[in-house]
Amino acid sequence: MFHFLGGQYHGRFEATYRAFPLAFIDKQSAEYGDKVILPPSALDRLASLHIEYPMLFKISNNNKGRCTHCGVLEFVAQEGHVYLPRWMMANLLLSEGQPVSFANVSLPKGSYVKLQPVTSDFLDISNPKAVLERTLRSYSCLTVGDCFVVHYNNKDYEIEVRSCKPGEAISIIETDCQVDFEAPKDYKEPTYTPAAAAGPAAAPGLGSSGGGAAAAAAEPEEDEGPKFVPFVG
Repeated sequence: MFHFLGGQYHGRFEATYRAFPLAFIDKQSAEYGDKVILPPSALDRLASLHIEYPMLFKISNNNKGRCTHCGVLEFVAQEGHVYLPRWMMANLLLSEGQPVSFANVSLPKGSYVKLQPVTSDFLDISNPKAVLERTLRSYSCLTVGDCFVVHYNNKDYEIEVRSCKPGEAISIIETDCQVDFEAPKDYKEPTYTPAAAAGPAAAPGLGSSGGGAAAAAAEPEEDEGPKFVPFVG
């Protein structure tokens, strides 16, 4: 978020750091969110620019042409380093120690987001909507094309951001954002096996009522099979 004094914007924060996973400083608890750890000098610079909380950043791997957005958790990193969640490093195609660029941004408050589980096992969760809502409390923004991680019952589930409104990147801090879902990427509509052809007609004299019952029993009910029913939050 920008801070204006006298109608003029007091500068822009831009910096380049070497990227490392959060595990390097024993901050695995922050893996399931979108907040990074910057060095103390970043806080000094941001304060001098009068940039207020919540601080949001655009992160870019210029060597790969990839970018995403994030918040900040703490300013305790070693100077010249930044520590990121592993899912964020994967989205940016970053390896340990590679350079990544930061710039502060102001993102619009999100009104709508469409998400897509990468695998169908996410639907096996008894209440996936509640699990997702709890996970998103650890996020400050979402960017189209990102795959973030939901951790539930000792298992990780990847969720892709398919679209956002009103922009390609949105803030989800203190906002009422509608959430829609697409079918999982590996979801396949069930295939139906046609009913077997009816057998020969019953011979005369064997009892028409019994034959009719057998014919009715031979016609299996149509099995519609499971279908993906999208849920909206």
